[in-house]
Amino acid sequence: MAATLQFHGKTFRPLALPSSASRYSPKPTRIMCSAVSQSKRYTITLLPGDGIGPEIISVAKKVLNLTAALEGIDLSFQEMPMGGVALDLTGVPLPEETLSMAKQSDAVLLGAIGGYKWDANEKHLKPETGLLQLRAGLNVFANLRPATVLPQLVDASTLKKEVAEGVDIMVVRELTGGIYFGKPRGFGKDENGEETGFNTEVYAGYEIDRIARVAFETARKRQGKLCSVDKANVLEASMLWRKRVTAISSEYPDVELSHMYVDNAAMQLVRYPKQFDTMVTNNIFGDILSDEASMITGSIGMLPSASLGESGPGVFEPIHGSAPDIAGQDKANPLATVLSAAMLLRYGLGEENAAKRIEAAVLDALDRGFRTGDIYSSGTKLVGCKEMGEEVLKSVESQVPAVV
Repeated sequence: MAATLQFHGKTFRPLALPSSASRYSPKPTRIMCSAVSQSKRYTITLLPGDGIGPEIISVAKKVLNLTAALEGIDLSFQEMPMGGVALDLTGVPLPEETLSMAKQSDAVLLGAIGGYKWDANEKHLKPETGLLQLRAGLNVFANLRPATVLPQLVDASTLKKEVAEGVDIMVVRELTGGIYFGKPRGFGKDENGEETGFNTEVYAGYEIDRIARVAFETARKRQGKLCSVDKANVLEASMLWRKRVTAISSEYPDVELSHMYVDNAAMQLVRYPKQFDTMVTNNIFGDILSDEASMITGSIGMLPSASLGESGPGVFEPIHGSAPDIAGQDKANPLATVLSAAMLLRYGLGEENAAKRIEAAVLDALDRGFRTGDIYSSGTKLVGCKEMGEEVLKSVESQVPAVV
């Protein structure tokens, strides 16, 4: 199927998985957080994906366009297929042309992927496989996931106000190693003939070192506190993790390092989340803990993320899923994607003023009482995805230029 089908007049071919050898080639660690051009001209690859993805990307694109115009920035966009829509169109979740376009751009803005339609597919034909391929293909190993309880939404948190108020956590998640990529993996049978499924949690020292340095640098710019989360009392991979993170800490004497087992960290996040400032952890623990942290804020629909590498474009996306049950109903919360666009401007393009303009616009729209269903409370105005986007646009346009 696939190779002869077209999307916007383009023909697509299957993408080969990267080899394990290329993933484990040691390189000097240097996180790429900006690619500032004197001309202020940038190309953005848009990957709307599935479910509510096209709706939220449409809002974020409009916000980016208006913000760019007001800040003297020239943005061009190229929309490409990925996830379930790419499967239906080409037979693969990440066509070669999509990855190639992403590599040539200055940044990638992703909506959401997946849906019930493809749940029964074989693993290599699941939309989520395309996301793993994209991360590996761009080598974006550092995932930054902020979880901040905004004053306007503190009552939306499921935690008591005195527990949730003032929470501001940055989770730094390793993104291209660990159990999601480790080999061997697969299915088999044990000595009794019972069917088995198996995965491998494995980290090379350089993978731990580079994510640790990103986390220490991040903590240094925040409150100077870093908590490394592992399971070093049980897992050898975590024992190495703790050893390497501790060694790297000598390079950052101004950052206070602590360690916590993942089960305790999960408990502490809901017991007393304000004890955390910056957290660093492996791929699977970061996946779980960052989603848990997101609910402290009131809704997973509010939280953005940035995935960065040593060079090349980063991937910016909301941490929520494709929500197929509300797709096409104008019910989605676009603010996580809008805030991901702000992270794109800050970390991907080095355009701090533009990023601050968007963030201020989101706060202003919330201050004026507009809420989508996931963050609605009595006394506020319930709006849909499009109207929330329109209110953010009004706030963007009404601001005086931001000053760093």
